[in-house]
Parts: sequence; C-alpha cells; structure tokens
Amino acid sequence: MAQSVWGYDSDNGPERWHENYPLAKGDKQSPIEINSKDVQHDSSLPAWHASYDPGAAKTILNNGRTCRVVFDDTFDRSVLRGGPLTGAYRLRQLHLHWGSSDDHGSEHVIDGVKYAAELHMVHWNPKHGNFAGALKQPDGVAVVGIFLKVGKTPKPEMKRILEEIDNIKTKGKEAPFQHFDPSILFPKSRDYWTYHGSFTTPPCEECITWILLREPIEVSSDQMAKLRSLSKNGENEPVNPLVDNWRPPQPVKGRIVRASFK
Repeated sequence: MAQSVWGYDSDNGPERWHENYPLAKGDKQSPIEINSKDVQHDSSLPAWHASYDPGAAKTILNNGRTCRVVFDDTFDRSVLRGGPLTGAYRLRQLHLHWGSSDDHGSEHVIDGVKYAAELHMVHWNPKHGNFAGALKQPDGVAVVGIFLKVGKTPKPEMKRILEEIDNIKTKGKEAPFQHFDPSILFPKSRDYWTYHGSFTTPPCEECITWILLREPIEVSSDQMAKLRSLSKNGENEPVNPLVDNWRPPQPVKGRIVRASFK
C-alpha cells in the first residue's frame, strides 16, 4: 500500500491502514462503540461553549475522501471551551463521514445504532504553537461529533454546505465559503459523551478529546443523496461516488467514556 493512497476501498481501507500508519493499531483509537451500560455519568463535567466568528469560514473542498470546510485559525476567533477541556481550542475545519445508504455512515456507534452520517468539528489547542505541534500532544485536539439522522424534516442549517456541493463535485475542487456560523449545526441539547481517542483517518494520532453530542440533527434523504453525489475521482476521470468514507469502531481497551447526562 503506497503511503499517499490510503482510502476506504478493500485494497487501501481501514483494515490495511496500519501497514503504513502503525498508530492505527494503538490503544486509544477512534471511533468506538458506546454502550450506555458502560458509560460513567460524571456530574462534575461542565457545559461546553462554542463562540464562532462567521467571518472565519474560508473555503469548502472535496479532497477525494471527504467534504471539508476550512476556517481561519491564525488567532482565537472561533473557539471551543468548557466541557472536559482546559482552555480555548481553535476551530480549524469541519468535515463529514457518510454511508452508501441512509442506514449507516456514522463512525461512532451508539448502543448498536449507526446514523446516516457524522459531522466532525476539529479544534486544536494553541498552547502547542501550531496544528502540527498539537497533533503530538494528548490534549492537542478537541473534536465535536454530531450525528446526522434521516427524517422527514431537512435541516435548513445543512443547506448552506449542500448547495456548494455542485461546485466541488470532483476531487481537488475547492470553492470560497464565506460567512458561515457552524454553531447553527448544533442540536438543541448540549448533552455529550467524552473520551480520549484519535483521528479516524491516517496517521490516526491519539491526541483527541472527543465531545460526542447525544442528540442527532435531522437531515432529509435528499440531503444525504446530495452528499453522495460527490466524486472521489478528479475532473477528467470517470465519476466514482464518494460514499462509505467511515472507519469502523476500534477496540475500547479499558478506556472510560463519561457522560454529562444521566
């Protein structure tokens, strides 16, 4: 498996990542399956708060593996604090993982339930100097994970991301994405699970404090179909739908998952 070509197919997918990225076999890998019966309610866990500057949004892109929105993180303009975190973490990017049909696609699994998609908001701890430095520290990165569930009511908030999809249909395409406040994507409830884990894509660095929101947001089946219309191939190649870009759950290996709710 060549270094640069990890992906989600049988020849370069999650089962083989460890060949080039040995961390993928580490003890604190993500995602995991969360079983309510094993979760510890921690009444001392504070609420989390995001203060995002809509002016920080820069671009949206298709890198052949996901759809990503990039934010300006050169100073503390869009930050996450509270919850299990110490200090403020800067928003760097958000991206999604989704399936080939509505009954799967999320990375984390809750009591056996898979959602249609999972949105990750990636933040880093500026006390480590830069993003690369943060990747080397156990408290370097905080990711807010939001589940997308298919229902009758499309999420108007997802509309902004989805209407840009036609501009980034193929791998390598990037489009301006200005003035967007990602906090509109949060569900009503602030309840969360938290545990220490990793990036769910190579090199799978174990630097992440996960904040997984209990309440999913709702999208329509049409909205999911729109996401699946992206291609993992470049402009002059045959269309190859970008679907099933999720990593399956990894061994928990004794880690404790805490819940902010009972």
